[in-house]
Amino acid sequence: MLDQATIAVIKSTIPLLESAGPALTQHFYQRMFSHNPELKDIFNLAHQRSGGQPLALFNAVAAYAKNIDNLGALGGAVERIAHKHTGFMIQPEQYHIVGSHLLATLKELGGSAVTDEVLDAWGKAYGVLANIFIGRESEIYQERATQDGGWQGPRAFIIKQKQVESELITSFVLAPVDGKPVLRFTPGQYLSIQLRHPTLEYQEIRQYSLSDAPNGRDYRISVKREADGQVSNLLHDHLQVGDEVELMPPTGDFVLRAEAGTPVVLLSAGVGLTPMLSMLNQLLANGHEADIRWLHACEHGALHAFKQEIQAKSQQHPRLQSRIWYRTPGEQDVKGRDYDFAGTLNLEQVTDLIPADAHYYFCGPVGFMKAVKDQLTSLGVPADRLHYEVFGPHQDL
Repeated sequence: MLDQATIAVIKSTIPLLESAGPALTQHFYQRMFSHNPELKDIFNLAHQRSGGQPLALFNAVAAYAKNIDNLGALGGAVERIAHKHTGFMIQPEQYHIVGSHLLATLKELGGSAVTDEVLDAWGKAYGVLANIFIGRESEIYQERATQDGGWQGPRAFIIKQKQVESELITSFVLAPVDGKPVLRFTPGQYLSIQLRHPTLEYQEIRQYSLSDAPNGRDYRISVKREADGQVSNLLHDHLQVGDEVELMPPTGDFVLRAEAGTPVVLLSAGVGLTPMLSMLNQLLANGHEADIRWLHACEHGALHAFKQEIQAKSQQHPRLQSRIWYRTPGEQDVKGRDYDFAGTLNLEQVTDLIPADAHYYFCGPVGFMKAVKDQLTSLGVPADRLHYEVFGPHQDL
């Protein structure tokens, strides 16, 4: 634990951090990649270019400084980040590299304001945080390796099936090359896929939500083609049935926790439906006794993945009801009337499907999730019944 003098010094640097803003973490990443280019094989460089990862790291550093005397408040963030780290196979020795560049960045950007006392305090504070992460990640690695079908590190899988689901989304069923069982996961979790290919400058690791209920035999991910996404385009255009990829065990802290008698409402937009589909299939497989609602939004019918599957499930399961919003319905959508509402998702249109005692799981673009959270809050849904996942670097809603 940290002594009071160290805590006081850390808190005194909060104005310095806030004045630097995300420029601090941008400098940190530039410095680290310059001195340790091997880390480019681990980090998602697209998130560096977009600014998403530097912003997420800055928010985390600022939150740590503000809560340095109440680390329990950071428990949720620590758990989420630790799961992410295990998907990238982060090792204890890499924390030393990160720490050295973080302290050097503070010195280089802070100038005379960053005294030896400040550097010493941040060195201690970083050491405490690193040990928290190293300990939790060790536990996760051990849990994944010792459970039935589990493993640690990369494991070879073969693309068993490849299925186009919409103009932008394609599903991949991945089976282990060794033919042995695979670790069962909790719906809502994701897989980390490690790829090396001549079209890629560096090894790339991406994390994709699992899009079907666990079966102990194989996994399914459903990947959206991003316009400038190196990995998503590689998966869509180059990798075919029979090709091999490497996977790390499923992980993630956004998981379905649904008691049999509790209603569940799933809300999604675009490719955010992938973890929702895994949750839905598990609820139906378990014979969930309470009502299930799925509210989905997308641009138009050509981009609506799994439409027929959800329609069929709604007809087969009386407790399942689904509503669809198309923001800009096409001519064929209007003719077929395969959607319920035009425009963006508006819960005022379906208040009869918003039970007061339900738990709500939502995923999609950050703007969509902010709107969903605001609407649910205005309808009186307590915060502890709201659960969401941000694809990519985390953002608070």
